Amino acid sequence: MLAGGSSTRMGMDKRFMTIHAQPLVVWVIERLRALVDEVIVAALDPAAFDSIEARVVTDVYPGQGVLAGLHAGLAAAQSEWAIAVAGDMPLLNPVLLRAMMRLAQGSAADIIVPQWQGNLEPLHALYRPAACAPAAEAALRAGKRRIIAFYPDVRVHIMSQDAIAQWDPEGRSFFNVNTPDDWALALQQLSEPTLSPSPNPSISKPPSPNP
Repeated sequence: MLAGGSSTRMGMDKRFMTIHAQPLVVWVIERLRALVDEVIVAALDPAAFDSIEARVVTDVYPGQGVLAGLHAGLAAAQSEWAIAVAGDMPLLNPVLLRAMMRLAQGSAADIIVPQWQGNLEPLHALYRPAACAPAAEAALRAGKRRIIAFYPDVRVHIMSQDAIAQWDPEGRSFFNVNTPDDWALALQQLSEPTLSPSPNPSISKPPSPNP
């Protein structure tokens, strides 16, 4: 999970704003915990996460943006596949993530990335660390900072909107909170019983990656 972003538009540190008495980062972690063997948090200020049950890493290439955070997490991951999500995505749907994990099984791809409304969602994607960590590092060393800068150098499988819609018809998994209005909308949606993410979906658990 990437949790290194600033909260300029929110006016406070959004990572520790609370949902159902849990800080947002903990809420996101708990959505992931049933899916993985280990939770890895990539953060610029690791001391802020001392009380959180997760392995915290920091950027090997500080000051290089989100790609550097993704690289840090992938470089630390020890499993065949890693889930990468942003720490400000309160509407994560574990059932969709499990569908992506099943898609990864036996795939020749190095990345499983959703495409929603014409846009790739690289912070709601699965990565094969053995291929993607060195590719991301090479991009950073070349001065590239876009999070998808290394995509041309690895094998990418794009999950179509039609496929995503089987599990998340409105694409709410990809919603992230940047402003007070975003936060209010997220809380409103989470108050609706049918939208509350379940940490223990009834689908059988596939081999676990790291987030």
